[in-house]
Amino acid sequence: MRTISFLLVAFSLSLSACGGPEPLRLLNVSYDPTRELYQAVNQAFATRWKAQTGQDLRIQQSHGGSAKQARAILDGLPADVATLALPLDIDALAEGGLVPSDWRQRLPQQSSPFYSTIVFVVRPGNPKQIHDWPDLIRPGVQVICTTPKTSGGARCDYSATWAWGKEAYVRALFAQVPVLDSGSRAASGTFVARGIGDVLLTWENEAFLAQHESPDSGLEVVYPSQSLQIDLPVAVVSSVTQADGHDALAQAYLKFLF
Repeated sequence: MRTISFLLVAFSLSLSACGGPEPLRLLNVSYDPTRELYQAVNQAFATRWKAQTGQDLRIQQSHGGSAKQARAILDGLPADVATLALPLDIDALAEGGLVPSDWRQRLPQQSSPFYSTIVFVVRPGNPKQIHDWPDLIRPGVQVICTTPKTSGGARCDYSATWAWGKEAYVRALFAQVPVLDSGSRAASGTFVARGIGDVLLTWENEAFLAQHESPDSGLEVVYPSQSLQIDLPVAVVSSVTQADGHDALAQAYLKFLF
């Protein structure tokens, strides 16, 4: 009994010397336009988790093109949750055995707490008079977007353009693109900060952010006559959370998004 008491005292003293137990950690691997969203969500969830459990929680973020992020998880990035731009990207994780095959049925709304759409961002006064898809392929119009090889947003751009005009239109549009960035945030930087292009093809929320962060730029958002509803899926990376004992925490975090 004395030995046990001594060990408990020593353990308590060591915790005091180190400032208490280390906080729980959770890694959310997401896509480009969600940085600001999850900064706010993470703070709110950590506050609620502390109130409910007494545990401190630090949620780390990783952002990039959605397909690139899925590839990183498959290559060993220890994501607890994947909050990506396309169901196909989470399907790839399921095929790799990292998330359950029935991940869509694990949460409401096919495990998609958010949705967005594709819009155009144009210069002040819309000098090229860009109002709908045919205007993007007029001579002299430069379109800024991302590469479908790494970006979920780019795949949505591609799908929206295909829905409008099929292969001939898609070929004509991409011939107007001077720069193919790897992710939506990089494309916003090319258009806004570097001043390249006449129109930015992007997520609606990324367009609003560009306006918010550059209030003096005069950027305008144009809604085409036809676009897509893009459901944005989330999933627990069970192969990681079950190994580190964070499965319940990760599930609570994703449920919080709804």
